[in-house]
Amino acid sequence: MFKGNFVATVTPFRNGSVDEKALGDLIERLIADGVQGFVPCGTTGESATLSHEEHARVISLTIETVRRRVPVLAGTGSNSTAEAIRLTRHAKEAGADGALMITPYYNKPTQEGIFRHFEAVAKAVDLPIVVYNIQGRTAVNIEPATMARLAQVKGIVGVKEASGNLGQVSEIIERCGPGFDVLSGDDNLTLPIIAVGGCGVISASSNVLPGEMTAISDAALAGDLARAREVHYRIGPLLRALFIETNPTPVKTALALMGRIPSDEVRLPLAPMLAANRDKLVEALRAAGLP
Repeated sequence: MFKGNFVATVTPFRNGSVDEKALGDLIERLIADGVQGFVPCGTTGESATLSHEEHARVISLTIETVRRRVPVLAGTGSNSTAEAIRLTRHAKEAGADGALMITPYYNKPTQEGIFRHFEAVAKAVDLPIVVYNIQGRTAVNIEPATMARLAQVKGIVGVKEASGNLGQVSEIIERCGPGFDVLSGDDNLTLPIIAVGGCGVISASSNVLPGEMTAISDAALAGDLARAREVHYRIGPLLRALFIETNPTPVKTALALMGRIPSDEVRLPLAPMLAANRDKLVEALRAAGLP
């Protein structure tokens, strides 16, 4: 259902408020640069610090701007099941094509609790759901056996896998079958995950490298591994620099340096990049030939 290079969009801020014009301009540029879908209000969109009203507005504005040209997977995850249902209902009403839902964070639910959480949202809202598994931010991993159970729930159509464990990714693909979308949640693992049967990537770095991440995904999906490898290794140094500090601070900094958003502003508790790391990012951008 969801295939290719989906960009996890940043949420531009100006003087503490969401910069709606900058977001709209960025979306138009990314569509022109060939991205194949959008994910607003994910981790890269700083969803944890958006108010309820801002969250709803960013999703609605993204859908309005995209105008069905590519799919929109709205970030609707929460560590409260009731809140996740509310956010997912809004996404459906706003016209989203699906929802990306992170594993409940901080609560540290059991595998049974994880299953019941996603099952409850899927039963409450008729909207395709992509589960987001990222233990580094949530403290819990969705085990392949649990993912196989989730794949049997009507409405749960795939997973953004950011475990960094190719063995686990392979087991999920094996257990869940070809009808279940497995998208890379680690930008630098896009090629290997597609090589073992994944169908694309949800990428923070696509804000900065939309054409290159699409090229890797398209080539790998077409079986042109030589082309995919060439791009993978060419952009490798910049991919590493874009995660030298907590996402999305380096991505926003790069976008501002390139003139693609007016400000690199992030919300506390995120902070501006350390000067030494900013210098490394600038060097990586220059080495990649970016303005």
